[in-house]
Amino acid sequence: MTIALWCVLIAAILPLILAGISRAGQRYDNRDPRGASQALEGSRKRAHSAHLNAFEAFPFFAAAVIVAEMKGAPRGALDGLAVAFIIVRIVHAGAYLGDQAPLRSAIWTVGFLLTIGIFILPLWR
Repeated sequence: MTIALWCVLIAAILPLILAGISRAGQRYDNRDPRGASQALEGSRKRAHSAHLNAFEAFPFFAAAVIVAEMKGAPRGALDGLAVAFIIVRIVHAGAYLGDQAPLRSAIWTVGFLLTIGIFILPLWR
């Protein structure tokens, strides 16, 4: 399996890690898990928002990597951009948790541009 495909797996797991952070030290209500998230405040609420944002970023990234793999994008560039995306998403989560809104938005933009770069990478094969 390629590094880029491993990055897809990491990107799929990242939202679950953030969900765990939002629930850490709190009783979990399995009967109404979505209702419980409505009551979150402070850093837990930001962790939940980061969790949702990670899920929103995942489909475009996964599709971009799969398309780039199928179309024979240059391996080194694809792997590098995919790793960069994962690093950027981790930094994005940190900015979310740290309540750094302007920085978070800038980091989100970098991640989005990386995904576009992955998507169009096969043009340079």
